[in-house]
Amino acid sequence: MHHEGSLLQAAVVFLFAAVFTVPLAKRLQLGAVLGYLLAGVLIGPSVLGLITDPESVARVSELGVVLLLFIIGLELSPRRLWVMRRSVFGAGLAQVLLTALAIGLVAWLVFAKSLNTAAVLGFGLALSSTAFGLQILAERKELTSPHGRLAFAILLFQDIAAIPLIALLPLFSGAGHLEADEIDPQAILLAVGSIGAVIIGGRYLLSPVFRIVARTKLLEVSTATALLVVMGTAWLMELAGVSMALGAFIAGLLLADSEYRHELEAQIEPFKGLLLGLFFMSVGMSADLSLLLNEPFAVLVLTVLLLMFKLPLLYVAGRYAGGLDRVHALRLGIILAAGGEFAFVVFKVAHEQGMLDARLHSLLVLSITLSMAVTPLLVLAFFRRLVVAPAPVEVPAEYQRIDSDAPRVVVAGMGRMGQIIARVLRAQQVPFVALDTAVDMIEYGRSLGSMPIYYGDPLRPEILRAAKVGKAEYLIIATDDPDTNLKLTELVKRLYPNLKVIARARNRQHVHRLLDMGAVPVRETFHSALEMSRQALLGLGLDEDQANARIRRFQRHDEEVLAAQHKVYDDDAAVIQTAREARSELEHLFDADLIEDKAVK
Repeated sequence: MHHEGSLLQAAVVFLFAAVFTVPLAKRLQLGAVLGYLLAGVLIGPSVLGLITDPESVARVSELGVVLLLFIIGLELSPRRLWVMRRSVFGAGLAQVLLTALAIGLVAWLVFAKSLNTAAVLGFGLALSSTAFGLQILAERKELTSPHGRLAFAILLFQDIAAIPLIALLPLFSGAGHLEADEIDPQAILLAVGSIGAVIIGGRYLLSPVFRIVARTKLLEVSTATALLVVMGTAWLMELAGVSMALGAFIAGLLLADSEYRHELEAQIEPFKGLLLGLFFMSVGMSADLSLLLNEPFAVLVLTVLLLMFKLPLLYVAGRYAGGLDRVHALRLGIILAAGGEFAFVVFKVAHEQGMLDARLHSLLVLSITLSMAVTPLLVLAFFRRLVVAPAPVEVPAEYQRIDSDAPRVVVAGMGRMGQIIARVLRAQQVPFVALDTAVDMIEYGRSLGSMPIYYGDPLRPEILRAAKVGKAEYLIIATDDPDTNLKLTELVKRLYPNLKVIARARNRQHVHRLLDMGAVPVRETFHSALEMSRQALLGLGLDEDQANARIRRFQRHDEEVLAAQHKVYDDDAAVIQTAREARSELEHLFDADLIEDKAVK
């Protein structure tokens, strides 16, 4: 009974620590990961001692990393992996070898470690934290940026490289001499067989199983199936001598093309988040703080050395092997400079094999944890300064050269609305110029023939000048970001007071702000909603004329209400359009509709 009590207590302690520290860390802009680490340190043996057995927690929390790698695999089909091969095996390999060599040499020459210990230190510290790096990038919405993509590729290579490294550790230690008869053909067969089983199972078994489960219409069975797929594969791979994490990654890769990919991802996502949180906490708990108090100098020197070595080498790998510009390469360095979770595994095995003494092992674990804790702070300190200049990276020169013989109309934003406007103008042979910052959009427009679409941020006055906005009669602002639309209207009205501006408005508040600036606002969903209502009225038995008349009447009424509101709306509402205001406005509108309806009758 006591055991159950302690389990329940542990669960409560974990959840409480997470709920308390993570929002606090996010509030201080330190990111969730640091929150989890702090929570782990607090409840771990070295501070409050609420959790006495961090080992068992670490075992459960490793599932978090397993699920993370499974989801990474799911998002990468073998085809995409092939497309990324240069970054993964080019930049990834360059980073691991360079860093391992540099750190290994320092350990061997400066700290006089034996060669095999130096090699283990080099390779172990060359690894970065997948969970950590991806979490920070996801929080900052930078997974698709150039440094985000390269970070992902390098981490992927490290995860793949960590597996043979951990397997070969006994050979490094000199304890295991590789004899020819020691290579077990049975083990190799087992590994190949397991991977084969996963491929065949993923291809032929998964779909029928999911179909049967989907028919039960029970969400929990579907969740259980998704977890079974991940855990089962990871376990199979572990039996075959491949690590759980890599097994899960391979499983994800093999299922990336399955039609149930999104279903799997949706079911596993919440577990991944919680278990990853648990993983970060277990890292925090394993930190031996007494060592920090007794030998602060050693720990800090080791942490600083680690960051000092890895950052420039990552920068070099990013710049020359990954083709990044300076700012992105520096960002890559900051995110991946810390130690990684696989390093804990590598050093644990090395410690068991007698290649690292207990003190060095504790020192390493503590400095890796510290380096992880410093990363969000570095990101916070430097990323604001490292503003990426909006240099068009892959924009061909001809897209930027704006050839316009004084257009009559300039269209800003070539999304769904901008495209329709451009097509109408082109059909009417009205000379126009369209501006957008999405290269693929421009390429697509160009592929349709001589569409005058150019790369350029309309918020930059020199771009407006190049597009000869001053000579145009109309500027149509159709970007889907309300803030951009407001800023651009303000800028254009200041630079070209006589230009007529038609601007896309997200809601009634934007209509008011745009009217104040002297633009003609058009609500983005208003007319399509009216058309949907008209179709519904026709379907409900009104004839064409009646339906049109009702819709016209409603439109006129709504515009009158909007004009009346514009006279009384205040700046507070304009700045903060809260849900409550929107709701009371809606109630007011519905009341106004009823009054108007009675008046007509």
